[in-house]
Amino acid sequence: MKVLVGGAAIVLVVLAVFLVDYFSMTVIRSKYRTLARENTEQKEMISHYEGSIKRLKSTVSSFESYAKKLNIMMGFKSPDVILGEPGLGGGDPGPEGAAEPASDPQTISFSAIQNLAQKADSVEKNLGSLVHMMESQTARLATTPTIWPAQGWVSSPFGYRIDPFTGKRTFHRGIDIATNFGNPIVATADGNVIEAAYDKFFGRTVIISHGEGIVTQYCHLDKYIVKAGQRIKRGDLLGYIGKTGKALGPHLHYEVRINDASVNPYNYILEE
Repeated sequence: MKVLVGGAAIVLVVLAVFLVDYFSMTVIRSKYRTLARENTEQKEMISHYEGSIKRLKSTVSSFESYAKKLNIMMGFKSPDVILGEPGLGGGDPGPEGAAEPASDPQTISFSAIQNLAQKADSVEKNLGSLVHMMESQTARLATTPTIWPAQGWVSSPFGYRIDPFTGKRTFHRGIDIATNFGNPIVATADGNVIEAAYDKFFGRTVIISHGEGIVTQYCHLDKYIVKAGQRIKRGDLLGYIGKTGKALGPHLHYEVRINDASVNPYNYILEE
């Protein structure tokens, strides 16, 4: 009996130790699963935040680009000057397009968030100043060319290029917008038509004076429906796409001149 009682006691002790170990391991496994699930959720949340930060960067960059164009349009910045990043200091951003370092899960790109906040604040202040300035210069804005004169794609930008007829390097004083024959061409700002005539190089051409030394020119039209002396509003129909004059195919040659100096029309287009 003593042996049986002793054996039973030993068995009970061993069983108790086993049960305690089993329940301890069960609790540990449960905690591990909980931690693993929380870790997965945190990784997903970090990934979501990083995606949100990238989208915010893209949005702020778009507003920044818009602000740059507004600055140029209002005469605060020169289109020939490369504008720097507003409101940021320290650190070399590295070459454009360089891959960003992997995020530390414990510090979810706090420096990037801080820089983004600084940039957004700077752009907001800049846009606020511009809006205030524009409210007092509505007439000037109405006579500034800010929209696309035709729907299409830029087949030849402003600047030096190889002339398609001569094969020589020449300066292109406007942008060529390639599109379908007969598509509409509209005025990019309010103004007065000072010429609607045929030119042996530019074909059927419309020239509009917007005041303050600003002139826009629309060339190679198939047909124009305006005449010299006519008052024009932004968006009014001027004519239709053609290939008259020196042109290989249907397109619009569009120029912007300020005080007789050709400037890049794209710097004044606020539409995307």
